[in-house]
Order: sequence, then structure tokens, then C-alpha cells
Amino acid sequence: MGCENKLEGKDQLDRARERVIEAIAQNMNLYGVTPSIGRLYGMMFFHNEPLTLDEMKEELGMSKTSMSTSVRTLLDLKMVDKVWKKGSRKDLYAIEGDWYQNFIDLFTVKWRHAISMNKHVIEKSLKELSDMLTDGHVDEEIKSLVNSDIIKLKETLEYYKWLNRLIDTFESEEIFNFVPKNNK
Repeated sequence: MGCENKLEGKDQLDRARERVIEAIAQNMNLYGVTPSIGRLYGMMFFHNEPLTLDEMKEELGMSKTSMSTSVRTLLDLKMVDKVWKKGSRKDLYAIEGDWYQNFIDLFTVKWRHAISMNKHVIEKSLKELSDMLTDGHVDEEIKSLVNSDIIKLKETLEYYKWLNRLIDTFESEEIFNFVPKNNK
């Protein structure tokens, strides 16, 4: 009877946690993170102690290779930290528990990458378009379209400069001056 009392409510607790884990997994998909990695993060959220890859593998039933790749993704996104524990020889991992910081890291990592990629492509296209304007073989009607495209692409670069400044406000936490963490 003592054991039954100890475990009373365990199924209900597990269901409540599973709902949250599933929501986290689906929400992380918005940021380009696979649901399985989201599930890993959600599972780690409810553990109060750091976990080894073997413990995570056992909990989620994923292969060690898949688990290692998932943890590496979370490390790259700064959502998980490698931690040290006295007496442990295995690598241990714990989530970054600050949800505000998680969002900032995830947002900035993803958007900085997207901005860099898009700026590179736009700058390459701008060079090609500029070269077309000086090419004597390009039709004047096409040159008119090229000029229009150059204007559009330069405006797009201005947007990316603004987006970089916005990301800067997240990284410096200046954003919290405009949108406080809470309303207190």
C-alpha cells in the first residue's frame, strides 16, 4: 500500500507532462527544429538533473546516433548546456532554463543565418545586374527591368540592416525596455 500511495497520481502527472512536451515539439517546428528534437528538449525540461546521452536514449527510445545529433543541434541553438558533475565520466546535458534567453538564442541564431544567406545572394545578384547595365549587348527594355530590380534589392538590403538591428536589441536585451518580461 505504501508503494501505491507513493505512485498515486503518477499517470496523471505523466499525461500532463506529455501534453506540454508535445506542444513544445510542435512549437519548435516553427523555428526549423524537428519534432523529435523538440520532444528531447521537452523531456529534458521536466528532469531536474542533467542527463547523459544513454539516459536520454533510454527515455525516448531513439538511437544513440540520433540522440547525439539531436543534442548537438540543441547545443548549437544554445538551448542545452554541457555540464560537469563531480564523479561522472560521461558527458551530461541540461537545458537552459531561461525561456526568454532560449527564445533570444533560437531567434538570433536562425535569423542571423537567414540574413547572411540572403544578403550574400542579393549582393551577388546586384553585381550581376550592375554588370548588365554596362553590357552593350543588353536590350534597353531589359536594362529598365534591371534598374527596377536593383532598386528592389537595395530596399531589401535596407530591410536586412533593420532586421540585424532588431536582433541586436534581443542580444543586448534592450528589447526588454520596450517589451518587459512581465507586467509587474
